[in-house]
Amino acid sequence: MRELLAVERLRAGYGDAVVLQDVSFVLGEGSALALLGRNGMGKTTLVNSIVGVTRYFSGAIRLQGREIAHLRPDQRAHAGVGWVPQERNIFRSLTVEENLTAVERPGPWTTKKVFALFPRLAERRRNLGNQLSGGEQQMLAVGRALILNPRLVLLDEPLEGLAPIIVEELLAALKRIIREEGTSAILVEQKADKVLGVTDRAAILERGTIVFEGESAALKRDRAALETFLGVTHERARREVSAPPG
Repeated sequence: MRELLAVERLRAGYGDAVVLQDVSFVLGEGSALALLGRNGMGKTTLVNSIVGVTRYFSGAIRLQGREIAHLRPDQRAHAGVGWVPQERNIFRSLTVEENLTAVERPGPWTTKKVFALFPRLAERRRNLGNQLSGGEQQMLAVGRALILNPRLVLLDEPLEGLAPIIVEELLAALKRIIREEGTSAILVEQKADKVLGVTDRAAILERGTIVFEGESAALKRDRAALETFLGVTHERARREVSAPPG
């Protein structure tokens, strides 16, 4: 598998504070990584550093062999970095359809294809962004990232705070995006059970350092790692990793 993203000994943070310490990992084209860890361990900082909205201290970030660590966020977006932040960043005063067509770029993902992925959005295509539920806004945020046709999609806690039925819908959509469409992605999540079933590899961050990296299927079976780094007890791990991803 060809290398898509390579992060090498990255040190980054905010102001004078270094949050990430010598973080290194590689993501192949068409592969998806679950980025796990407790709150405050650096998951969002790592995603933000790939996007370009943190302070860069040292290290390398290469996208398809091109060094992007010194590029502005807009330049990284043009290079192929897609982003679904926790804040969603949809245009609340535009309709669902306008939110998509305003940023659409040539490629396999089109407004029609996003509507096929999220039928709820198709039904509400003429509703304004501020008229959508939280789950629908998250679907729209994912659709807006896809319709830019990026090489890599970064999703920061895309399931947080959503009703269980919406979580299942989004997980099913993410599974299609990753497994069927072959979209390269990094999914930030606190709960391993939600994303290990739809990703190929997993990494766990602890105090700004990667303390586990390997296949998602292997982490499912590694109860010691789940308990040590994510606080999942053996019995809870058995229940969570055996649950269907949706």
